[in-house]
Amino acid sequence: MTADVPTISLSSGTSIPQLGFGVFLVDPADTQRVVEDALEVGYRHIDTATGYNNEAEVGAALHASGIPREEIFITTKLRNDHHKSRDVEGAFSRSLEALGLDHLDLYLIHWPMPDNDFYIDTWRTFETFHADGRAKAIGVSNFLVPHLARLIAETDIVPAVNQVELHPIFQQQELKTFQATHDIVTEAWGPLGQGKYDLFGMEPITSAATAHEVSPAQVVLRWHLQTGNVVIPKSNSKNRMAENFDVFGFKLTDSEMAQIDALDENRRVAGNPADIN
Repeated sequence: MTADVPTISLSSGTSIPQLGFGVFLVDPADTQRVVEDALEVGYRHIDTATGYNNEAEVGAALHASGIPREEIFITTKLRNDHHKSRDVEGAFSRSLEALGLDHLDLYLIHWPMPDNDFYIDTWRTFETFHADGRAKAIGVSNFLVPHLARLIAETDIVPAVNQVELHPIFQQQELKTFQATHDIVTEAWGPLGQGKYDLFGMEPITSAATAHEVSPAQVVLRWHLQTGNVVIPKSNSKNRMAENFDVFGFKLTDSEMAQIDALDENRRVAGNPADIN
C-alpha cells in the first residue's frame, strides 16, 4: 500500500487503506482515465459497484497501471436486482470477470432492501465467497442497526465493513457505536455531502482551513480520518484528486474536531435505506 495512507485492520484478518477513491457517477467512458489518474496520484484503494456500470473500465485501469495486484485494494458491490433475483453467485463471477481479477479485497451487499427480505440468504452466499478465498473480506453497505443485528444473529460471519452515507451534518453516531461494539469498520460514502448543502461555508471548517492553510475539503477529509472512518472521495479532476490525497501533512486540533463534531444534525441528504426496496 502507499506508505502515506494508514490502514485499518478488518475482522477478516486483512486491512483496508483508510483513504480510497470512489467512482460513483463516473461515466464509463471516463472511468479508465480517471482511475489511472487516481492511481498515479497515489490511491491504492478503489471503490466501485456493479450498479455504477464501470467495473470493466476500473479493471482496464488496474491492468494498464502495472501496479502489482497485492498493492491495490478493490471493492465492488452486489447490484440490487441480482440480490433480488437470487443471482448472487452469477453476479459475483461477472464482477470478477469484468474487473479481470481472481479475487476481491472486499465485496459488499449494496443495499439491504428490507421489504424484499433477501439479505440473510444473500449473506450466506457471501460467506462462501470468503470461505473459498475469492473475497478477502465481505461486508455491507447502507445497513441500519436492525439489519446488522439480524445479520449477526442469524449468520456466521459479522460484516467486516458497513459503507454508509456519512458527513459532518449526518455523522451516524448510533450506528457507529453499534458497529464499534461488533468490530465493524465504518466507511463513509458522500463524505463531502455530495454538494447538497454549504459544507465548505460552515464556520468551523473554514476557520480550520485558514489555520492550516488547506482547503475546506481537505479539512473535512482530515476530520473523517481522525474520527476513524474509512473515506472514499471522488473527482474527475486529477488536481482535485491530488488535493484530496494530500491530507496527511496536518492534524486538526481537539477543539477543531469538537467544533466539526458539533455540526451533526442527524440529517441525511440521500435516500433512507429503510425505504429503498
